[in-house]
Amino acid sequence: MVRFFLYLYKLYSLVYLLKLLIRAALFIFCKKIYIKNKSLVNTKGPLLIIANHPNSFLDAVIIGAQYSRRVYFLARGDVFTKKHHRYLLGLLNMIPVYRLREGREFLNLNEYAFVASKNLLAKGEAVLIFIEGICLNTNELQPFKKGTTRILQGTQELGVFPSIHVVGIGYDNFRGVGKYVNVVYNDFPYTKTIITAKDRVEFNSAVFALLNKNIITPVVPTANNSMARKLRFAFARAIYYLQAPYYFPLRHFVARVTKNTVFYDSVLFAFLLFTYPLFLLIIFLLLYQLSIPLPIILITLVAIPLVSKFASK
Repeated sequence: MVRFFLYLYKLYSLVYLLKLLIRAALFIFCKKIYIKNKSLVNTKGPLLIIANHPNSFLDAVIIGAQYSRRVYFLARGDVFTKKHHRYLLGLLNMIPVYRLREGREFLNLNEYAFVASKNLLAKGEAVLIFIEGICLNTNELQPFKKGTTRILQGTQELGVFPSIHVVGIGYDNFRGVGKYVNVVYNDFPYTKTIITAKDRVEFNSAVFALLNKNIITPVVPTANNSMARKLRFAFARAIYYLQAPYYFPLRHFVARVTKNTVFYDSVLFAFLLFTYPLFLLIIFLLLYQLSIPLPIILITLVAIPLVSKFASK
């Protein structure tokens, strides 16, 4: 029994540590993430988070990382086809949901996604659902699928009326490091019981109206062209290109494997999340072998990603 609770503690600590790592990575990956109504991320109890879906898994990463709690979310089922993929994605709180294009033989598995989502909400957890059911790399809102109202109706049948957040996320671009992101959180108090098809249509209509207002494409700030600013940018750009032997081949590889898909940003972020620390470790070892004082090495390792952030794009 003691070992079981120790396992749970270690698992929770691992999730919390991963969330801190993701927040730090997002700080570097994105030029700026603007958050509106951020106090809502501390909401307790059962929580259904409804969002648009312009940028694949990166949407879930950005939205979920802001919450102080664990967030489960539904993800497209075709990435769960391999056993080790299912295991790893499960550790990241992903629940597979399948579409007709993945094959009719998988559609029966969607019952698991709906039941799992209802049970999580009934236990007081937070579940993130992308109500469009499709990702098209556009900030324009797409027609809604039926899954969200089905899950909410099932949860209500269990006697649970979760809090609902409607979250709009918008990007200035969908191609790599240095992007601006707007995330707008809104509380959506909805206590009406969903029973009929008319109830589901009314719910979706109300969510569509609010979500459409929440999707705001970021305006990229006008550059300050003063001499001091140009010198700072030139220095930052030099640091940025020092990482070219690592970053440019990685960027090219990701572009090739995600060609004609919406996964470029998500895959690039994932690769950077897990390989960039190794790159910094190599820098550390090289500087250490050159007998550079340890304080200078540490300052350099912190400065490289920070300076590069302001040079990207």
